[in-house]
Amino acid sequence: MTQVKALIKRELMAYFYSPVAYVFIVIFLLSTVGTTFFLGNFFESNQAGLEIFFLFHPWLFLFLIPAVGMGLWSEERNSGTIELLFTLPVTMLQAVISKFIAGWIFIGIALLLTFPMVLTVWYLGDPDNGIIFTSYLGSFLMAGAYLAITCMTSALSRNQVISFILSVIICFFLVLLGWGVFTNILSQAFPVWLVDVLSSFSFSTHFKSISRGIIDSRDLIFFLSIICGGLLINAVILDAKKAN
Repeated sequence: MTQVKALIKRELMAYFYSPVAYVFIVIFLLSTVGTTFFLGNFFESNQAGLEIFFLFHPWLFLFLIPAVGMGLWSEERNSGTIELLFTLPVTMLQAVISKFIAGWIFIGIALLLTFPMVLTVWYLGDPDNGIIFTSYLGSFLMAGAYLAITCMTSALSRNQVISFILSVIICFFLVLLGWGVFTNILSQAFPVWLVDVLSSFSFSTHFKSISRGIIDSRDLIFFLSIICGGLLINAVILDAKKAN
């Protein structure tokens, strides 16, 4: 366990030693502000809440989180440091989990830095703090699911661009499954029950449920299953490449 904590600390510090981390945080904060106040017309809505702020998170994460995670394993393989990592007294799964947790903490820090949005709605009115809390929780869980998929694609290729494109495609599809326009198109070609089953695998469907202030175990299980499944596949891919 000590080795895992040390590896998490090493990976987390590596983010802040790189200018890319600060670029990501700045872009993320500017994107959330831009989509909320300009695309979402926050002030025109006359609502003291963060529904509009969280509405765009599935789409913002679609590009920003793959940009953060695309080099987690691709860079290790390109630089040759992955061989050094394999010599450490940790299992492959522990190494995968350590990298993921470090990345997830970094994204969580970026989310926490959006606290001025909370202060804004507190100033403007009397928002439901319970809904704000569950929305942040849902956003953090959804971000973890995006990151787990990106970790998996990063292990597949040495090329970070390929990893980025693959993760965007997979996550885009999982977001679209819960999008009303897309499900309407699917319902014209497939039975309603099949469309309902497909939409249950959507990030946006489960995120919307949590952001309404309802913490349903099915939504938590969905995101945690995506995270665990992605990390297990990640470890299997790396084990196979190590054997070769």
